[in-house]
Amino acid sequence: MADESPPVEESFLNLLGRLRKLGPGCLPFEDVRMTPSQLTLLDWIAGSPGCGVQEIATGLNVTAPTVSVGVRRLEEAGLLERQPDPQDRRAIRLFLTPQGQALHRQAQNFRLQKVRRLLANLTSEEQTTLLALLEKALSAAEAETSHK
Repeated sequence: MADESPPVEESFLNLLGRLRKLGPGCLPFEDVRMTPSQLTLLDWIAGSPGCGVQEIATGLNVTAPTVSVGVRRLEEAGLLERQPDPQDRRAIRLFLTPQGQALHRQAQNFRLQKVRRLLANLTSEEQTTLLALLEKALSAAEAETSHK
């Protein structure tokens, strides 16, 4: 009788799909429509206030025009503002507005609650093992990607 269980890759993809359904596309924002890409930009700018478009593009491994479109949309929504670079007046630096900062905190709290629900039924040892295995797999994949 043949083994009818799905291959490990398929099982892993199914788990990722289930994890994705928990968010971030499901963020409970009442007054702002936020795509996962826009949320990624918001996160980047929150973590690197004063960054520029090219810095974000390089860090996220996307094109500068892609970042510019997202930045424009976040700016139109009142979540970020452009300020001239004091060292180079031609350059623009990006900062979250107070509304953007509040939305970022709300997203972070939502994610934290989601992670707590996800880990709640695992023992401390299981949590440590899960994190170690994910770190090992990601580090190996990142190393492989950087050598290509």
